[in-house]
Amino acid sequence: MLVHLVAGARPNFMKIAPIYRIAQQYPNVTCRIIHTGQHYDYEMSQAFFDDFGLPEPDHFLHSGSGSHAKQTAKIMIAFEAICETEKPDVVIVVGDVNSTLACSVVAKKMLIPVAHVEAGLRSFDLTMPEEINRMVTDAISDYFFVTEDSGVKNLKNEGKPHDRIFLVGHVMIDNLFHQIEQIKRSNASLFASQQLKKRMGAYAFMTLHRPSNVDKKENFEKIVHAINIISTDLEIVFPVHPRTRKMIDRYGIQFSDRVHLMEPLPFRESLFLWKDARVVLTDSGGLQEETTALKIPCLTLRQNTERPITIEIGSNKLAGTSSHSILEAFQRVMGDTGDDYQVPSMWDARRPNGYGRC
Repeated sequence: MLVHLVAGARPNFMKIAPIYRIAQQYPNVTCRIIHTGQHYDYEMSQAFFDDFGLPEPDHFLHSGSGSHAKQTAKIMIAFEAICETEKPDVVIVVGDVNSTLACSVVAKKMLIPVAHVEAGLRSFDLTMPEEINRMVTDAISDYFFVTEDSGVKNLKNEGKPHDRIFLVGHVMIDNLFHQIEQIKRSNASLFASQQLKKRMGAYAFMTLHRPSNVDKKENFEKIVHAINIISTDLEIVFPVHPRTRKMIDRYGIQFSDRVHLMEPLPFRESLFLWKDARVVLTDSGGLQEETTALKIPCLTLRQNTERPITIEIGSNKLAGTSSHSILEAFQRVMGDTGDDYQVPSMWDARRPNGYGRC
């Protein structure tokens, strides 16, 4: 069996790593990594492959930057050529980025079965590009591998065949625990941020990159106003996404000197920092889940989430995007004992015993 395993952006890399590792245990499976090039600079791409222990990709599609349509089109054209030559038996796509959508459409039109890992998640917010990608990918996929009960419910409501839906746990959490073990075995002094972490004591960790938060000056300024106030209580470590850096420069956004702006970090160093944070502030989907798995308080700087289980039973709280709502959520979480935090079923980096068709 020839499997094409598609990755394009940072969240994809951490999700394909456990799949690739386990595939090596099956002699009858040849697993080839397709790197679409959606994240195309070294710091946002190759460093992640190094961290996750992945080999050089079998194919690199060089999609680069551009509008959603241009990027998706470049990926589709390049991936179609590979599929015509190699004729894979199945294409596995993960997550909700443009690469996920593009490669699933190409495969389906070429009558190649598509398996979607992290299927069924919904924010029901059609202004999010990721929501469009999720919906379209699930509309045409043949197999659905689901991380939480809400995904199963959504797929059934959309009429997907029950015998093609599998609740299997979460490959990103598998990677998380694998990486924590790697950090334990490594020398912390190798991390450039080690001295800063040691000096700060208690601190917060933040990521911020969604267009709705950073592309409009008014929205960005409201969030930063709250962040600067929070920094009077806790210093904040902030690895800055290239998109966000561009908007900071364009709008002249000013941060407190207690907010430590850093270049994008390799995954492992980022984990080294946030795993011990007093609180994480983010608009990322993945960090909502990873902090829940480690029972770390998380404030999601959004109005909604496609990962409701992190709110229902986990450590995640929707903080909104206004200065007032963020500060109010911060005060609540700082008074939270964490006694009610739970970890969703099968988010434990163990192979599930009871998984199966839903």
